[in-house]
Amino acid sequence: MKTIKLLLLATGLFVLTLPGKAQLFPNTYMNIDWQSNFPVGSGLFADKASGWGMNFEGGYYFCPRMAVGLFINYQTNLQSIPRQTIYPTGNSALTAAQKHALFQLPFGVASRYVFLPESVLQPYVGTKIGACYAEMSSYYYTVKQYSDSWGFYFSPEVGVSIFPRPDYRLGFHVAAFYSIATNSSEVLGYTLDNIGGFGLRVGISF
Repeated sequence: MKTIKLLLLATGLFVLTLPGKAQLFPNTYMNIDWQSNFPVGSGLFADKASGWGMNFEGGYYFCPRMAVGLFINYQTNLQSIPRQTIYPTGNSALTAAQKHALFQLPFGVASRYVFLPESVLQPYVGTKIGACYAEMSSYYYTVKQYSDSWGFYFSPEVGVSIFPRPDYRLGFHVAAFYSIATNSSEVLGYTLDNIGGFGLRVGISF
């Protein structure tokens, strides 16, 4: 969490040094967000809500309302499992308390349509499409068992960029999203087929 705060502070200081429009290139946008995630579905692994995530996104407006760009984000969900006996292979038994962790790293193409491009409040709808790397891990004693996988990622979102001074593109960003990834993995008898969840992003926009 300390690293995330330092990154946001460094980014904010950098943005404050930019000239009037606060854009490195004309007709572009950039977002840097803190991200939370609320998993949904049945048979989830590490299915507790988590704020351990960030989102980085940038794009180009090829017309006043439409933009296309790139994104990458990450999310980690954790869950504590009380001491229990499991049979990971059917022929052996393991009795231990566990800490489950699910790490996601999607990246790809982002697009958005902005409804009020010249106003203080600039609401939009958007989608993110790409690949997703995921790792599901179980920690017990001093041992880590894990399995990683790749899948297809799709995420629609609705959000708003808020620019207190429309002539100076430094403001705030808030978005709600749903994401689904087709990753499948298995660790110690726990299985995961697809990764879905709702989330919230809060950050800066310029």
